[in-house]
Amino acid sequence: MRRLLRRRHETEAERAGEVAAAAAVAATPSEPDLQAAAFFDVDNTMMRGASIYHFARGLATRGLFKTSDLVKFALGQAMFRLRGSENPEHIAVARETALAFVAGSKVEDVVRLGEEIYDEVMADRIWAGTRALAQAHLDAGQRVWLVTATPVELARVIAQRLGLTGALGTVAETVDGVYTGRLVGDLLHGPAKAEAVRALARREGLDLTKCTAYSDSANDLPMLSLVGHAVAINPDSELREYAKKNGWPVKDFRTGRKATLTALPIAAGAGAVAGGVAAGIALRKHYRKRL
Repeated sequence: MRRLLRRRHETEAERAGEVAAAAAVAATPSEPDLQAAAFFDVDNTMMRGASIYHFARGLATRGLFKTSDLVKFALGQAMFRLRGSENPEHIAVARETALAFVAGSKVEDVVRLGEEIYDEVMADRIWAGTRALAQAHLDAGQRVWLVTATPVELARVIAQRLGLTGALGTVAETVDGVYTGRLVGDLLHGPAKAEAVRALARREGLDLTKCTAYSDSANDLPMLSLVGHAVAINPDSELREYAKKNGWPVKDFRTGRKATLTALPIAAGAGAVAGGVAAGIALRKHYRKRL
């Protein structure tokens, strides 16, 4: 009798399993859309603040260079961020400071540090709303690329951590796997971003009219204007006005005080790290008048 009951239970269990399996609805993966892709700026679009500054700060905490070097670096990057599209001198300063602090370092060491620093500092700074937009493109079978002035090795780390297709970034010169401290070409900024996207589209067979681009800055108007669908994310005032006039969607994931703080120059953070260095304070005051 017990054997009959046990067998009946086993049979019922098997049938329950079969019924459950038959009723399960498997997620159907999207067919790859080989002609469409999405391009995301990084700083203040995908991530709060400047990725290269967060990376430099991580290096400073490891004693790889002095706080004063971090301040100098941050000030140069702030000038580039705020005025880079207008003033060649500021672009030159940013170019000189962009990778000078890793000169002599091995590429593999910088990549490893980038992974560590992303996990420690950057992961919590990713905008959830922007990340969701990127995932929607992936779910639709489209490729998703980061396009940033950040060094390409760091950009690739961010893309990999987010599960994206890849990254376009500033390329640093290396010799035998060691950084020279010089750039190959120029910073991937402004028109250079558009050229990089155009070149990638040719290589990958993309139809730019089917592609989408996202950015927070008017500096990226060349890239945004290149694709069929442009979206302003946490936009600066110039980009917000341009998007409004051209009917582009605007998505702002900042709220209240957080929005104000995010919009402040990168130099504000540098001043805090420096403990109130006069140059940092002066720069903050100068740009506070402009806000």
